Amino acid sequence: MTALPNPVPQAPPAAGNDKTRAAIAMGWLHTAKFLTTAPQLHFLPALDVPEIAFVGRSNAGKSTCINTLTQQKQLAFASKRPGRTQHINLFSLGKQGIMDAVLTDLPGYGYAAVPKQDKIRWQQVMANYLVSRENLKAIVLMCDPRHGMTELDEVLLDVIRPRVEEGLKFLVVLTKADKLTRAEGAKAVSITKLQAGGGEVRLFSAPKRIGVEEVATLLWDWAHPNGSPTPAQALPAPASS
Repeated sequence: MTALPNPVPQAPPAAGNDKTRAAIAMGWLHTAKFLTTAPQLHFLPALDVPEIAFVGRSNAGKSTCINTLTQQKQLAFASKRPGRTQHINLFSLGKQGIMDAVLTDLPGYGYAAVPKQDKIRWQQVMANYLVSRENLKAIVLMCDPRHGMTELDEVLLDVIRPRVEEGLKFLVVLTKADKLTRAEGAKAVSITKLQAGGGEVRLFSAPKRIGVEEVATLLWDWAHPNGSPTPAQALPAPASS
């Protein structure tokens, strides 16, 4: 795939103008479009742009978080029945047919009603992606702070730890923060920072808009290191029928 000059987005201004930075980041995320879906890693296209992966338990609010950040109600499949997302779903980011980053929605894990063999298969697919996807630049882990990090979340942290130590960015998003008091939220952040071991931690609520702009700006910064555009590439042509 041919690398093209990246015309968008403009780098956010210096840190002093947080509102402008957030507006640019939110505008960038709003360009998200469905790119492709795959049941296994080897079906994914080879890409040269940064990928940011969203992971988490099936009931942690992952799809809602993606839809809120992109300001699109049905971009990610948000079901009342957790465990329905069984594929790796990619969403392109960028304007004018040029993508400069990709959001990856990985299958949720830990839902009790899913057959054991499916759980094992999905978890292996997710682990393979997190360990071997070359252009993966950041991971966003969804966690319900009312329950804290589970054993499966800890397993995921162990899987990605070597890559985090090599520079992979890592964020824990504490969803459903509107269910917490201010004191409970502060305590959840402190505990999660200890558990995450070096990753960023943010409170997040879709209904109350808590942390939305802050998380968006962080993702923009990670996809555009030092404020400079990353090499962009044309969107892959749709598969012929």
